[in-house]
Amino acid sequence: VYEDDSLLVINKPSGLAVHGGSGLSFGLIESLRQLRPEDRYLELVHRLDRDTSGLILIARRPAMLRELHRQLREDKIDKRYLALVAGSWPGSLRVVEAPLEKNVLQSGERMVRVAREGKRSVTEFTVVERLRGATLLEAKPITGRTHQIRVHARHAGFPLLGDDKYSDEASAALCRSLGLQRLFLHARALRIELPEGVLQLEAPLDRDLENILDILRN
Repeated sequence: VYEDDSLLVINKPSGLAVHGGSGLSFGLIESLRQLRPEDRYLELVHRLDRDTSGLILIARRPAMLRELHRQLREDKIDKRYLALVAGSWPGSLRVVEAPLEKNVLQSGERMVRVAREGKRSVTEFTVVERLRGATLLEAKPITGRTHQIRVHARHAGFPLLGDDKYSDEASAALCRSLGLQRLFLHARALRIELPEGVLQLEAPLDRDLENILDILRN
């Protein structure tokens, strides 16, 4: 999507982990290092869940990694996601603020839940389009917690379609009827401040997700 001397931006496909581990020997960053041996330094700036598609930042210089980590800590990187939920999301529900806590199940699977003792977590939601039996949302995470958008949507009573961790029966039934076989969450826009000016990037929705929207429009 974008490349300069110190930064690489990739449109990651759904189903690809950003790095190896948890039983996966190979992820996006390992693949990039193999494909680009001339790049002596490639480091993930942030993460995307394995099932989420869209824009991810990769630093090509240590100084860029430090700068973008500073911006992330100060919540200065503007990230926008497209998400689909079953039912009619209330237009008045624009912010979900609920503290989140990470749990590791006995199986080793990571789950996140809303808990009073969790870390402060805030997500802004905007209705993009109302569809037949579903709502397309833009989600803007103000903080950057694991599974934040997914758990906040669930907390609001509208789990994301295709979410095998946090779904409910109504959402699962709609997924089956649509033939949706992946999480409907796409990192579609990024805005970051670089020394030479503001960088704004977009990644169009994957074709399989566009097809789902077309079915719901007709």
